[in-house]
Amino acid sequence: MSAPVPPSSQPAVFDGSSVDGSAYLDVVRAARHAPGWLDGTVSLWSTYGLAVFAVLAGLGWWFARRTGGAAAVTALAVPVVVVVASGVDVVVKLAVREDRPCRSLRVPTLEACPAPGDWSFPSNHAAIAAAAAVALFFVSRRLGAVAAVAAVAMAASRVWVGAHYPHDVVAGALAGGLVALLSMTAVRRCSRPVGRWIASGRLRPLVSTA
Repeated sequence: MSAPVPPSSQPAVFDGSSVDGSAYLDVVRAARHAPGWLDGTVSLWSTYGLAVFAVLAGLGWWFARRTGGAAAVTALAVPVVVVVASGVDVVVKLAVREDRPCRSLRVPTLEACPAPGDWSFPSNHAAIAAAAAVALFFVSRRLGAVAAVAAVAMAASRVWVGAHYPHDVVAGALAGGLVALLSMTAVRRCSRPVGRWIASGRLRPLVSTA
């Protein structure tokens, strides 16, 4: 059995309260004094709102098939790009190791404080939402606009329930959006030949309604 690692040799944990801890405390205090229906609605959105982006992605693919193979391939790439963005976010989390604000500042929050080791920076919810919004703009401007509004609401809700500092959600949104922008730009360049290849085989229903 290996000997325990001395605390002094363990990787340091970043305390993000020095960045915008006061703004975080203002939001959390406002949440504690807000009407119950508002807190309940925001908490519900914060917990389950990511499902809305999955629905929007599904709608984007469903209608893109009527446009052509290239559009359908672009729409099919949306969930893949979101997964990639989430993965990048997790890697950054492990590198930065920022403690959750509810732990650093020891304040009561709407959402139960995550266990130690569940790092805060950047926000994964914000990264996923922003990646979905940016990716959906490549499929449909209308769906992208709806997703963008939903992404802003998701980022704000994560601070409201006490899960993240404001800088966590801003960084998450920037990271997710950038990954999606670069990935979807690359997808668009090869979507036409990939669409023709898929349409020539048994997976044709994925890219065409015919």
